[in-house]
Amino acid sequence: MEECGLAPYFIHRYPHQFSGGQRQRIGIARSLALRPKFVVCDEAVSALDVSIQSQVINLLIDLKEKSNLTYLFISHDLSVIKYISDRVGVMYLGSMVEEADTEELYAHPSHPYYRGHCFLQYLQLI
Repeated sequence: MEECGLAPYFIHRYPHQFSGGQRQRIGIARSLALRPKFVVCDEAVSALDVSIQSQVINLLIDLKEKSNLTYLFISHDLSVIKYISDRVGVMYLGSMVEEADTEELYAHPSHPYYRGHCFLQYLQLI
């Protein structure tokens, strides 16, 4: 639990006594208890506010480096994907339509669906 930023005494708390970020850290700690090499993170930070998202993503990156983990990180948030991923696959209507290194994909998206998402993300930043 300490590796995930949780105090040892938290083990005596009830689930309703934890914040959303703490619950997410508990989920991460539980998933890493068996020391896996591959972890699926399905919308792992989507329900968290931006500051807590950042903390959880940084935690995931630290744990990845310390434990030599590989993540399959599933998200609709392109900024989160860009920050955490080395390689990205884009799905459209249940099929993989594009796959590349993160920097390459963000610099030169080829599928119209993904180009549209990148453009919308860009508009939100302006």
